[in-house]
Parts: sequence; structure tokens; C-alpha cells
Amino acid sequence: MELRQLRYFVKVCELGSLGRAALELGVVTSALSQQISRLESELSTRLLQRSARGAVPTDAGLAFLQQAQLTLRHADGAVRAAQQARLSGHVSVGLAPSTATVLGVPLMRAMQARYPEVRLHMVEALSGHLATMLNARQLDLAVVFQTGVPRRWSVTPLLDEKLFLVAATTLAERPRAARVRLQQLAQVPLILPTHSHGLRATLMGSFAQSGIQPRIVAEVDGLALLMAAVRDGYGATVQPGAAVTGHHEGLALAQIADPHVGRRNVLASLSDDELSPAALATRVVLAETARNLVTQGRWAGATLLEN
Repeated sequence: MELRQLRYFVKVCELGSLGRAALELGVVTSALSQQISRLESELSTRLLQRSARGAVPTDAGLAFLQQAQLTLRHADGAVRAAQQARLSGHVSVGLAPSTATVLGVPLMRAMQARYPEVRLHMVEALSGHLATMLNARQLDLAVVFQTGVPRRWSVTPLLDEKLFLVAATTLAERPRAARVRLQQLAQVPLILPTHSHGLRATLMGSFAQSGIQPRIVAEVDGLALLMAAVRDGYGATVQPGAAVTGHHEGLALAQIADPHVGRRNVLASLSDDELSPAALATRVVLAETARNLVTQGRWAGATLLEN
């Protein structure tokens, strides 16, 4: 017995005609009649008395009609309850500092608008640390940059980021073009994160591929301190566009044009069967928020990846 059959039967009883019921339900009369016949066969009793003037319920049909109407009211109530229920729970999300600069607040706003009962725990840490926290089940999901991820993770490609030379406009050694090659950075004093940072490993690999020994004048892991040193003219740095979102004043950005220089962002999480409904919903919202930021031009140097 299907809810569809109950709806068909109730509608025929209300209108007193298979033809009118079929028209209102948007089905052909023969299909409606077939479903009613299947229902009667399952119950082993005649529910409708058909005639040239229409269709009326039999005594068994009248008894069945009352219960069918009650069943449909309960089913409709269950649907409304599910639609109106608010998802709740606790979800931990990890973002690297540069990613958090562009994605953090928009994600929080999107979650507040869609799932106000879900409490976010936002963690800002280096990509390598985020991976460790995922493995230790201390995070539900995180945006990370490494390509070799554990098989037990669920991974969704997000976007690729171009990297930029970021320098104070007063820094004499900085190239003046809007696009530069790595070879043009050989004499630029650079402030870079330490080797524990995924971006540092990416950059050193790119420099080596280009045959360049960079001039590193300082190593700073904290994004706020690194950018403060850059603004003060102590040196330039290489960062994705997200790192300077909304803070371009006094800074000059030059996109690095070498095709092998960039950073891939993936959304990694625990396996689907380990995630709560709230975490599964947050994963969808995070991916949507990232896509919206890119398509709206609010994530500098980013291009979307196909899932």
C-alpha cells in the first residue's frame, strides 16, 4: 500500500468521479483507476462502486476512507515537522590563516543564516597542523593544501590559487610590473613562513625548479606579524591573494606568472559515516560559500576546480 494510492482514493471520494479526480491530480484516468484496483486487490475488498454517473465508496470504502484521511494527515504532519525542524549540533572547522582571512567570516554568516542552531568551532592553524587534527578526530572538516591525503578522508576539490608577490609600495627592490616571474625575485628580500608551513614547501620547490636561490631575510609563521613586517618595508612576501583580502592599502601585489606556481585547496573531512548531520550540512555550506566568493570576484587569484 502506498500513500499515493491513498491520496488517489480520497480524491475520488471527495469529487465522486475518477475523471475529475484524475484531472485535479494531474494523472490520466486509466492510471488512477489502475492504482485504485491494485489497492482493492491488496485489501481483497471493493472500495468504490463505479457507474456511469461516477464513483461512490462502498461500505468498506467509507470505513477505509476515514482511516485513509487520518493516515494522510499524519504523513503530511511528518513532512512539515521534518521541513520545519532546525538542524543543531557542534561542528569544528579548520582553516589556514590566509584561507580564514577570506573564507572565515562569510562561512560563519552563511551558517548563521541557514543553520542558526549549529554551533561552529573555528580553528585557525597551519595546513599541516590541520591535517594532524583531522587524523586525531579533533576536527570534522578543514581546508588543506596537500594533495596526498589519507584514503579514510572524504576529499572535495575546491579551488586553485595563484600566488602574489606582496610588498610595501615603498620597497625599492620590488618589481614594478603587475605580473612577474620567479627569476625576477632573486634579489628581492623575502619574508617567508618556516619549513613547517605548506606554502614554504611549495615555494621552495618552485624556486628550485626555476633554478633560483631566494634571498630570505626573515621567517615568520604568524600571518598578522608577517604582513606587518611587509607593510613596514622589512621585506616582501609571497602569499595567495586571500592573505591580503581587504587590506591592500600601502601594498603592491604582483601575480607570479610561472605556470607551476600556485596552491591547490581541497576540502577534507572525516569519512561520511563519521560525520554528524550538522557536519555534513556544514561541508555543503563551506563548499558553496567558497564557490560564491570565487564567482563574485572576492577571492583574488582563485579559480574553481571541478568536483
